[in-house]
Amino acid sequence: MEVYLGIDIGSVTTKFAALDEHNKLITAIYILTQGKPIEMVQQGLKQINQQLPAGVEVRSVATTGSARYLAGIIVGADLVKNEITTHAVAALQYNPEVQTVLEIGGQDSKIIIIRDGIVTDFGMNTVCAAGTGSFLDHQALRLNMSIEDLSRQALQSTMLVRIAGRCTVFAESDMVHKQQMGHRTEDILYGLCQSLVRNYLNNVGMGKEIKAPIMFQGGVAFNQAIVKAFQEELETEIIVPPHHEVMGAIGAALLAHEAITNSQHPSKFKGFGISDMDYHTSSFECKSCPNHCEIAQLSLNGQILARWGGRCDMWERSPIS
Repeated sequence: MEVYLGIDIGSVTTKFAALDEHNKLITAIYILTQGKPIEMVQQGLKQINQQLPAGVEVRSVATTGSARYLAGIIVGADLVKNEITTHAVAALQYNPEVQTVLEIGGQDSKIIIIRDGIVTDFGMNTVCAAGTGSFLDHQALRLNMSIEDLSRQALQSTMLVRIAGRCTVFAESDMVHKQQMGHRTEDILYGLCQSLVRNYLNNVGMGKEIKAPIMFQGGVAFNQAIVKAFQEELETEIIVPPHHEVMGAIGAALLAHEAITNSQHPSKFKGFGISDMDYHTSSFECKSCPNHCEIAQLSLNGQILARWGGRCDMWERSPIS
């Protein structure tokens, strides 16, 4: 069996997806990054190797996500793509008619506008947490409940309670105020979900023409209260695809398949054995100009594999021996 592997490594979660030669999902993995991208890539490779049938051949690998370049160096990726491209490709594979993709992750969120199968516009929010999954996680933790309980209770709301959601600090203060006023917890929680949706649409989606079909991707799409809030705000159906939490990895795998099909070269994949290798990261300050950039470097057994992080490409293009 031929396998095409996609790896999406973000600041909060790391996702793997393995597709067969017909682009059908064989298996997928969704784990927390925990601030350890190298270890999670190695752990994910080990897990997915255990789940794949014996004797499979990994024909091609692609990486995406905030740590895509680092992951690409470690695994020997044939392709490194941004999240906008991979999420759009996965959405179009599921529904070729999709025109808008809403994606909310743990630390960032994005909107992708697609017309006639082509990405024509996009928006991202990587600064404010008020439109991301961590916004809900923090409030669930404060209320001593799981994120699943938050979603379940929010769906039981029967009365509108508006929560100021422009900032996580204001939202928390407003929630406490509403609790002191005697509002029911479920109404406050649904108001919180509505505030996240408003924040997302007013910031990430500002100025964008949001047209149906609309697909909702990312881990936050597990939260049915958020799905309901989006449907009410946009007054249309919101499609949540199967495996929505690993759509970035699926898109990367689809692109990996396409890339190797059009290439005469074998895959650069280093194999599953890299799961047991001892990689080391370090950094130093470049003094070649007044910017004094901090340069990160990855090494294995004392040999430097890659350097990155400068404002120019001096270290990226310098020969590494």
